Parts: sequence; structure tokens; C-alpha cells
Amino acid sequence: MAFSILPAGINSQGPEARLRIRLCYEGRSSQWEATRRIEEHQKREFAKAGASVAAEVPKTLFMLLGEFFRQHVDEKLAPKTIERYHQQAAYINPDLLALPISEITPLHLDREWKRLLKRGGHHRRTKAPRPLPAKTVRNIAGVVSSAFAKAVKWGLVKTNPVSASEPPVPKKRKGIGLTVAQQDMVIEAASGPWCMPLLLEMAAGLGARRGEVLALRWSDIVDGRAFISRSLTQVKGSLSFKPTKTEEPRVVKIPEQTLAKLKVHRKRQNEFRAQYGSDYRSDLDLIFANPDGAPLKPDSISATVSALFKRMKIAKPRGGSLHLLRHTLASQMLDSGVPLPVVSQRLGHSSVRVTADIYSHAIHGQDDEAVSRWEEYQQRNRLAKPENWKRNLQ
Repeated sequence: MAFSILPAGINSQGPEARLRIRLCYEGRSSQWEATRRIEEHQKREFAKAGASVAAEVPKTLFMLLGEFFRQHVDEKLAPKTIERYHQQAAYINPDLLALPISEITPLHLDREWKRLLKRGGHHRRTKAPRPLPAKTVRNIAGVVSSAFAKAVKWGLVKTNPVSASEPPVPKKRKGIGLTVAQQDMVIEAASGPWCMPLLLEMAAGLGARRGEVLALRWSDIVDGRAFISRSLTQVKGSLSFKPTKTEEPRVVKIPEQTLAKLKVHRKRQNEFRAQYGSDYRSDLDLIFANPDGAPLKPDSISATVSALFKRMKIAKPRGGSLHLLRHTLASQMLDSGVPLPVVSQRLGHSSVRVTADIYSHAIHGQDDEAVSRWEEYQQRNRLAKPENWKRNLQ
């Protein structure tokens, strides 16, 4: 649904019409770009009149989200999170955006969640409406809820209507991994960047996230262990390094066979270093990089891996991704009896409970093994009963 710069009921000559805050990222469509230009023009005209944009108190949901983005999201959150918030806000119905925040009820929001679930998105080619995943809709509700939470703090409203609404609850995802044979085939068949096979092997062995593997430096490898303290992120083609998801560094052991391949990999990288000379990005010290030492683009790596899974017809029906190698390590470790807290720490989860929720299927398998071992223990330690033990009970 197209976004209207002047929602119904808004005076085209009033200050509210001149204070449209951009909620979506540039380039979403030509219509969004046209809207952005109109907004910028209106802001300039408003400024000429001597008015202050910051002095206006948000009245509609549109204005509240704009203030929320300006005061909090764009100032305090990570670049990738900012981009995602803008994308999610762009799905919201313009009719809802035009409503005064004091009049928005849980019923309004429940209707919006239902609309998004049924036809909130659109197909890239045909632009025809399509359903949005429950997880996406819940994330959109989270953005609106965060904005209303700020509105409560700012004294604009008394309650947060999102709290009483019922956004969809997505099905719990199961971290089901590849078999050992499938994992080996994927690594051997890897193509694309020169270091792709070893990159996949490193991801599979560490259980690290995409950005964490791509951000690893040679200085992060000490005594056969990787010090994971940062991540490479990509926002609209721009690359930057940031702390890990939990913002807490972790040290993980590198498999011996991978360590041996890293030595060969470094020799090859040194050849590139000599070839590029002073143009080589020695300052970055990256393990996995382009031939000139510059960072690999995370989105390009993901696309290459997804194409690889599709070509090999593995991980059907939804296809595979680089993240699947992370699931594979966790599933295989749990299945082999590695304690849950150890796996959780290696993955860098915020808590053991997160790991347990994702890999409950593997834990159930461990439960079967635990019962079997308990029965064997009882059988080994069961002593013969006295012949007259029942008579002693009388």
C-alpha cells in the first residue's frame, strides 16, 4: 500500500503536514523516494519560517515513530539494527500511522497485525500483496511497542496499547544441522572467493556467526584458540566492525585439522600480500579477505553459500545458509554428549536457555541416552533381595 504524505484529516497548510519524518530507507521504491524529497522540501520551508522541527510534540503514530527514530534508534543502535527498524516501520499501514497516538487501541493494532500476516508484503517482480512471516510481524509490533514505551516516558500517553494487543507468536525454530557427510560435501564443493572452502570449515568448526568469522584477525588466533570479540556488518554496501551480539568476547578451540589448513592458507595470503605490495590492507590483518586484504562482503558470502546449497539440493525444502553450519556444530556436539552449557558458551548465546530452546530436539535425544545409562547403572548395582524380605513387612 502506498504511503500518503498527507493522511486523511490532515490540513495541508498545517505544521503537521510539513513535519513528515522519513520512516523507510532510501531506494525502497520510486514512490518512497518522491515522498522523501517532498518531506525535505517541507522541512526547509518550515525552517525558513523560523519554526523549530524539534519543538513540535508528536501527535500521530507517524510523528511518534519519527521522534522515536530520531531520538533513540538513529542515535543509539547499531547500523544494521537501524536499517532493520526502518525496513520494519515501512510496512505499517498509512491509515494507522495517521491516527492520533492517544486514540490508538489494542483493537487497531490487532487488526494491523492480521493485515500484515495476510497481505503486508509484496512480491518483488509483480508487486502483488503477499503474507508476511509471523516473526516479521512480531518484530514490527516490537518497533511500535518500543516507540509507545518512549511515548509513556515522555508523558505523551498513559499506557502502551501494544502490550494489550496480540501480535502473532512465531513457531519455535529448530536448529537441525547437516550430517557429517553433507557438511564435508558442502565444504569440498565450495566456490566463489579464493578462501571459501576454509571459511566454511572455520565456520563449521567454531560455530561462529557469519560476521564473527569474517572479522577474525590473525592476531585473534593464539595457542590454537580463536578470540572472538567483534563482527563484520554490512549496511547498504557499507562495511564496519562492531562488538559481538552479546558484546562479550569468547575464546574457542580451533579443530586441529583446521589449524593445519590455516597455515597453508596464510602462505597463500602472503603471496597476495607480496603481489599487492603497499596496496595490500595489512592494517586489517584479516584471515578471510579479498586478495588485496580488504574485507569480504557478508551479504555476498551468504548469497554464494545459499546458491551452493541450492545447487547441491541440500537442506530442502527451505534451502540452506551459512548459519546452517552453526546449527550443525551445535546439533552434533549435543548429540555426542557435550554438556549444554559448554555448547551454549561456544555459540555465544546470551543464556543456556536460548540454546535449550533452539536445540530441544537434540537434548531429547540425550535424555534417551541418559535413561539408558541409568538403567544400565541400576542393573549393575542391583543386589539380590533377601529370601524372606516380604515376610519381614508383616
